[in-house]
Amino acid sequence: MQCSSNKIEKQFLDTENKGPVRLNKYLSEAGVCSRREADKLIAAGQVTVDGVRAETGMKVEPWQVVRIGKKQVSRQEEMIVLAVNKPRGIVCTEERRERDSIVRFLNYPVRITYVGRLDKDTEGLLLITDDGQLAHQLLSPKKHVDKTYFAVTEGKVVPEDIEKIRLGVDIGDEKPTLPGKLEILRTWEENVERKNVEGESGAVIANSNAAGHKADPEGSIWCSEILLTIHEGRFHQVKRMMEAVGKKVIYLKRISMGPLILPENLAKGQARELTEEELAA
Repeated sequence: MQCSSNKIEKQFLDTENKGPVRLNKYLSEAGVCSRREADKLIAAGQVTVDGVRAETGMKVEPWQVVRIGKKQVSRQEEMIVLAVNKPRGIVCTEERRERDSIVRFLNYPVRITYVGRLDKDTEGLLLITDDGQLAHQLLSPKKHVDKTYFAVTEGKVVPEDIEKIRLGVDIGDEKPTLPGKLEILRTWEENVERKNVEGESGAVIANSNAAGHKADPEGSIWCSEILLTIHEGRFHQVKRMMEAVGKKVIYLKRISMGPLILPENLAKGQARELTEEELAA
């Protein structure tokens, strides 16, 4: 199911033939908070079951009414995992007070978190889930999940850059990056007098003076479109890796995470549920 941010609907559990569960698990599965945070709410007296103050460790039946304060909560049918085509300008934060936060942008009716943050000016595939454990598994540094990015650079990417990226580069951290895979899609020369240039990516390439890139004596600059696959998630890693080989990233879009590929028919700002096949990949 594909949906825009204001059409995402919550699915609830059919309460028939379901056994009792611990209250903290019930609240966690409702997307309210983690089990540990649920225990704190219960201990603080903020949770009631059928109008009676809840106790730590108690179990509840599906038909019982659970409230936090005056708000009733319900367990969900299954975990939520969404693929989102994040547009530029949206911030990966769970803080709803941030005007441009991803959770505020999606306005999903239950507590969600993102998997693999993207910078504010980076577009592309972002996973959204209500399952914190899943997020941890997908993001664990030990797994070295492949992440592939499409980028436009100022500066001509050459075969020598491919070899440098393959070996890992120094981006100013304690250790060099793990080896990456760089592929050159195309390279072209642009006249710096043109104010805006539309690449195949749809990225707007600013003139060289505004971008801080020095033009050659003939008044032109070289640009490249590339694919870069990395296995880590360091701060601004793609931009810093390309800077390490003398190129400036002026457009960036994540197109895959592990086996999950950004659907071609998923427009910017839209989200859809992942299929069982995609989740099992």
